[in-house]
Amino acid sequence: MANKNKWVTPLVIIAVIVLAILLMAKNPGPQTTEEIAKCIGKKSVVYERLGCHACENQQKLFGEFYEHITSVDCFFEQTECQEKNIEANPTWIINGEKYVGTQSIETLQKLTGC
Repeated sequence: MANKNKWVTPLVIIAVIVLAILLMAKNPGPQTTEEIAKCIGKKSVVYERLGCHACENQQKLFGEFYEHITSVDCFFEQTECQEKNIEANPTWIINGEKYVGTQSIETLQKLTGC
């Protein structure tokens, strides 16, 4: 029985290391440049909601450059979102058109002309 206990701690440590590596591989960082994020931010508005997992995924695509994106949080700005008939998050408004759901950087570039 004592021999089995000797293996538990090393196996747990190995499992934690493998899990950490897998999690880091899933979050490669921003998939765009600051210049593109600034351009998209000037030509669009994204409506999101606090606690929205799809919104978090959208933000991850921009990484640190998400600060350049024009966004409205429908949790705090309910009136504005109701006036715009925002029914799902994230919703992008580009050139007066709505695009619901997480959008790739490439799609946003095409829609905004960035």
